[in-house]
Amino acid sequence: MKTKKTAIITGAGQGIGLAIAEKLAAQSVNLVLNDLEGGLTHEACKRISHHYGMSAIPVPGDASSEQVIETLIKTAISNFGSVDIVIANAGITLFGGFFDYSREDFMEVSRINQAGTFFLTQAAAKIMKDQPAGGAILYTSSVTAHQSHENLAAYAMSKAAIEMLAKNLVLELAPLGIRINTIAPGATITNRTISDPEYVKIWSKLTPVGSPANVEDIAAAAAFLVSDAARHITGQTLIIDGGWTAVSPSPYG
Repeated sequence: MKTKKTAIITGAGQGIGLAIAEKLAAQSVNLVLNDLEGGLTHEACKRISHHYGMSAIPVPGDASSEQVIETLIKTAISNFGSVDIVIANAGITLFGGFFDYSREDFMEVSRINQAGTFFLTQAAAKIMKDQPAGGAILYTSSVTAHQSHENLAAYAMSKAAIEMLAKNLVLELAPLGIRINTIAPGATITNRTISDPEYVKIWSKLTPVGSPANVEDIAAAAAFLVSDAARHITGQTLIIDGGWTAVSPSPYG
């Protein structure tokens, strides 16, 4: 009899995605992990197996690719027998002012953030709808879907789009036992942001609780929303920003 759940997580090689993977591994969830960079994907899986003793299978590649999405689903089914949780965390941020923003950058942000999320959801839901326990899907959005941020118009647009996707899909997925929610992190200390020596100082001043989030803060919220404890929550976005969107001071002054 199957007792352990299986989760697919994209963008899981580092940062928030890896923290979510570790949180779920600590709860005895089997994992299929994806990241664009093969080295990061394999290293994440080794880390999970070593520290938590859980199965973690790497599927590196572009998370918006039809082939990668198909491989993620097939890998979960063939190795663990189900797709219980899907976390569409992979995304790309391409900064640029509105008047100079290129069509190429716009299409790339849309392809990865919107199309990748949409079609991974579609593929997973086709499996989940035939499972007795249904499933749980989670998107990673951003506070920029709620408050404006300089040079992020296209990115913000893509994140607002996936929040609306989660809300809209409640109509079709809830009757099938599939829940779908979104987290919207604010300023978070990750491998990328910590490279800026002023990041923590600036966002500690701007964030009402006095500091930016760490990846474990985001992972804890994500793990809750895909757990059975959140069985009556669907179509929602949880903003995790230490209160920033309540007051929304700009980092640019």
